[in-house]
Amino acid sequence: MSGPYLIGVDCGTQSAKVVVYDAAGNAVARGQHMLRAMDRPSHGVVVHPDDDLWTSIASASRQAMAAFEGDPRNIVGVGLCPIRCCKAFLNAEGELIEPVISWMDDRAYQPYAPDDPATAFATTASGYLAHRFTGELKDTAANNIALQWPIDTDTWQWSDDPALYEQFRVRRDMLLDLQMPGDVIGRVTAAAAAATGIPAGTPVVATANDKAVEMLGSGSLGETTALVSLGTYIAAMVHGHENHRQPQHFWTNFASVPHRYLYESNGVRRGMWTLTWFLDLLGDEVAERAVSLGLSREEYIEREAAQVPAGSDGLMTVLDWLATTDKPFRKGMMLGFDARHSRGHVYRSILEAIALTMQHHVDAMCAELGITLDEIVVSGGGSNSPLFMRIFADVFGIPASRTIDGGGASLGAAMCAAAATGVHPSIEAAAVAMAKPRETFTPDPADGAVYARMADAVYHDIRSHTDALFERAYPIFH
Repeated sequence: MSGPYLIGVDCGTQSAKVVVYDAAGNAVARGQHMLRAMDRPSHGVVVHPDDDLWTSIASASRQAMAAFEGDPRNIVGVGLCPIRCCKAFLNAEGELIEPVISWMDDRAYQPYAPDDPATAFATTASGYLAHRFTGELKDTAANNIALQWPIDTDTWQWSDDPALYEQFRVRRDMLLDLQMPGDVIGRVTAAAAAATGIPAGTPVVATANDKAVEMLGSGSLGETTALVSLGTYIAAMVHGHENHRQPQHFWTNFASVPHRYLYESNGVRRGMWTLTWFLDLLGDEVAERAVSLGLSREEYIEREAAQVPAGSDGLMTVLDWLATTDKPFRKGMMLGFDARHSRGHVYRSILEAIALTMQHHVDAMCAELGITLDEIVVSGGGSNSPLFMRIFADVFGIPASRTIDGGGASLGAAMCAAAATGVHPSIEAAAVAMAKPRETFTPDPADGAVYARMADAVYHDIRSHTDALFERAYPIFH
């Protein structure tokens, strides 16, 4: 274990993961800390309690460093990748004015600023956490999206248009200096070293938004490969070089490679969360039974779901457990129950709903881009499920792949750190050197035909029949 080593920090909605990698992308030490439940003091307000992002990263870092058997002096860089679309407001000392606003908070997409005269800076989760690590007031350009911040998406720098600053209720002097993915933000301070166990003076490297970094970590850089990222928010993305300004069926995001773009389809809010919600409803008996068999809850229920035919015997789930702000009346639903249906049917129906919804969104995006996909790569914890991977392949009708032994945003963050510190000559070279092999699932034509008929004849038409009902119910149950 002679190094060099890179640390990838991945802080998502549910947990913080810190992984130490070697130059070939092999994980040599890991740490993870679950985030606390969100505070929801009123409708539309969702915040990370106290200083939970930083304390969770610090805890996961200490775990990883405690498990690391190499020489800490051979750790050459830290890639930092927190969750996107959050907002943080800081005082002049860089301390939080109020808890970090979650991407699920309505204010994250509104011209909001705290009514506090001590507010000196407005930034993203990555900008705030970069300050906690380094003491610098710098952020990656690639985690500042035009929906939330006055950024010029051509130059990757702050806009010169005064109207945008008025629109977003920020001043230019409130915004942090922007870095490109693969730039060194600063070095780990003594205070951050004491909190995390990472050696003081280690370079901290800018990455991008978490979905872009996850795509990099999967080794997906081609323009006819889509990544489906299975998280609390499920998204699908493809790379490209053009800054599409007003697309209809996707939005243009920054990639993890400077001056490349990521085209992101519409997605599913509370996607994988819905599976957790259902497993929680099954209660302790199922959890204890799974443990007694040496299985996770997911593996235990998947045994039953795998015996259910494609289409779940007509049970269909619509994934509106968290409605969008433009249609707040929508609710999640399951319809088509009859006496055949078991908990395995419900579980499989949720899996099918995720795949069918994402296929619909991805098809619309690809049609607008004028591309035909030859592969999808599935990342996130859900990709560990062979059943889920087969459903994706059958629904999309093309091979579905998953990385073997690793990948994800922590590895993508380490790739950026490897490029910044000279371990590899570029981010693209780091992706080639450090990406892990993939396992591929091929489509089953018979099951694919069932999903195609289901999608065209029924599934994608459900909301047109239920929206009016939910809209009438909204004033009663809101």
